[in-house]
Amino acid sequence: MKVLVTGGAGFLGRYIVERCLERGYEVAIFQRSAAPELAGRGVEVQRGSLTDQQAVERAVYGCDAVFHVAALAGIWGPYETYFDVNVRGSRHVLQACRHHHVRYLVHTSTPSVVFNRQAFAGADESLPYGHSWLGPYAETKAIAEQEMLAAHRAREVEVCALRPHLIWGVGDPHLLPRVVERARQGRLRIVGDGQNRVDITRVENAADAHLLALDALQAGRAGGKAYFLSQGEPVQLWPWVNDILQRLDVPPLKRHISLKTAYNLGAVAEKLWQALRLKGEPPMTRFVALELAKDHWFDISAARRDLGYQPENHPTEAGVAQWVAHYRKEAPGLA
Repeated sequence: MKVLVTGGAGFLGRYIVERCLERGYEVAIFQRSAAPELAGRGVEVQRGSLTDQQAVERAVYGCDAVFHVAALAGIWGPYETYFDVNVRGSRHVLQACRHHHVRYLVHTSTPSVVFNRQAFAGADESLPYGHSWLGPYAETKAIAEQEMLAAHRAREVEVCALRPHLIWGVGDPHLLPRVVERARQGRLRIVGDGQNRVDITRVENAADAHLLALDALQAGRAGGKAYFLSQGEPVQLWPWVNDILQRLDVPPLKRHISLKTAYNLGAVAEKLWQALRLKGEPPMTRFVALELAKDHWFDISAARRDLGYQPENHPTEAGVAQWVAHYRKEAPGLA
């Protein structure tokens, strides 16, 4: 079997590639940058942008299955930029799969597709798609997921969508390193009362789920469905963060800021960034304020049942210890 992994040299993509190689699949990746270390292992590297239909067509040609992992993530930026990559790019992948008769497509989505400014505690896939969006990422990913699943219902491609929440692990270039760096600089505060619980997902479990989803599609299960993914047990966000900081000898967070204050600061920062056309991300946005203060955890019973997903295979504590050890070796001043 030949599989294509869009974004295959990215954080999650690399783990999916590894698992595909372990299975003996012929693997191709599609992305903008070179990946000589993967090419040296026999991975076919196709370079290009999701916004380039012809490049996507070339990458998909000859494949039996596609893992569509690539996306533009973030909390800030022009809507059209996110739409081009996350919606038009996904349409290009779907169109290429139709043209080249690719039967199986596993789409990497996000729980943010159900964002509605409210807390979630044990919610499942019966949740409707979100509204009252506070950023282009969640909105464009919701559009893309709906179009992906609609293609399955139209019997064009066998599609399954996965919604892993807060992926972390060795190789994470964003989530945990960013939290630790902001804490070291004294630029991080506990938002809200510090009691909110959130789902987290080790990257190994997220990667396993993608292969399990392909298996389920081949067995006639999971088609046209979306699944929440996590470690199976939410963590209290701020005590979890403080535990990691203490393991790295970084002073734990003690200072709080109320959700109302953080939300209002985010609104002001967004207006300033828009009016002055400032580069980079605002230090706070309304979306981030809500995500840092409210419960966000989901029922993963459907993934366990339909996919055979078992997050216990890669437990949280072992992953934290592994990540801390790796970060100590890689981060300046922490060795």
